[in-house]
Amino acid sequence: MRSIYKKLIICIILSVGLGPNTANAQLFQDTATLSLIKKDIDCIYNMKFKDSHEIYLRIKKSYPGHPVLYLLSGMQTYWKNYPLLNTTPEHVSFEADLRECIRISENNKVPAYEAEYLLTNLCARGMLMEYYNSNNLTFEVIPLVTSTYKKVRHAFSFTGICVDLQYYTGVYNYYREAYPMVYPVYKPLVLLLPSGNMKTGLKELQHAAVNGVVLQAESNYLLAGIYLNFEKKYQQAINYSRILHKSYPDNELYLALYIKNLLLLGHYDEAENLIKATSEETGTKYLQAQVIIFKGVLQEKKYHDNNLAKQYYHSGISKLSHFSGYGSENTTYANSGLSRISNTKKVTANGNQLIGETDKLVAFKDINFDK
Repeated sequence: MRSIYKKLIICIILSVGLGPNTANAQLFQDTATLSLIKKDIDCIYNMKFKDSHEIYLRIKKSYPGHPVLYLLSGMQTYWKNYPLLNTTPEHVSFEADLRECIRISENNKVPAYEAEYLLTNLCARGMLMEYYNSNNLTFEVIPLVTSTYKKVRHAFSFTGICVDLQYYTGVYNYYREAYPMVYPVYKPLVLLLPSGNMKTGLKELQHAAVNGVVLQAESNYLLAGIYLNFEKKYQQAINYSRILHKSYPDNELYLALYIKNLLLLGHYDEAENLIKATSEETGTKYLQAQVIIFKGVLQEKKYHDNNLAKQYYHSGISKLSHFSGYGSENTTYANSGLSRISNTKKVTANGNQLIGETDKLVAFKDINFDK
């Protein structure tokens, strides 16, 4: 589940078997198993897959056939192969697990189990949408979007029963109002949807970030993203990006987020120390591609060496091109850096061209890494 749910709700806003039995349901009322699920998810996010699998087997023994098993299996596949591309063989089992999670969740007919099955359903849908979006598989997203909106709205009825569902209500409340502010062209469309409340949305996300089980990390990640990209409050964002990095030090997505946040605050020395600690031997090619762009920011902003910064930016853009939509945000930062450098040299034509590229991602185009 990476930024996993921001794109889920954006998709929703732009859009207007096995039966349950006593052994398989109300798992979320079982505090011992709930604790195991949290441990399993923590292991997955921290890339400790052997430990995760052992915990998974204990959960499976107690709740065979429960949809959360397919969700956990899909999560492990996703993070073990992160960034998961549609050319990666494991995407087949990833999709199969999450589709089965959705199928079982939707076959529930017992009202008492509705909250936990709604949560597993939404989580599986969110992961699939993120995977499809990041791989530019638009036509796969549309069928999911059309049926997900009602489920998100349904989550409002269960937030008192399941804290994690406040993630979805929080995301809806915030993005329903914030998204059309950034993209005014969509204002007529969102008028068809019930109003949200940005302040309420943030409070709900903060509550899920502290008290959630399945979506605690995702809530922290989304809050960091909101304060970075929409609110432009970098000091508030660091509270969440630091929590994620300290809680999951082996997670490269959260490391990259934390480094970016430090750079935006002008904490260059701390960011540089983290960058130096990520060698080609310790980081994946995807992380290294992002680090190259961060090195460009350091050269431009800390050392004022625009020539070296340009080399890093160009190299990072090239390397990120192999990772489909996963590299879009950092590619935008690199293009913005190249545009700034070109403008300082009064190379107007080149500068204007690069600015045009950054306009493709409006939410990030105002981030220039100035203190």
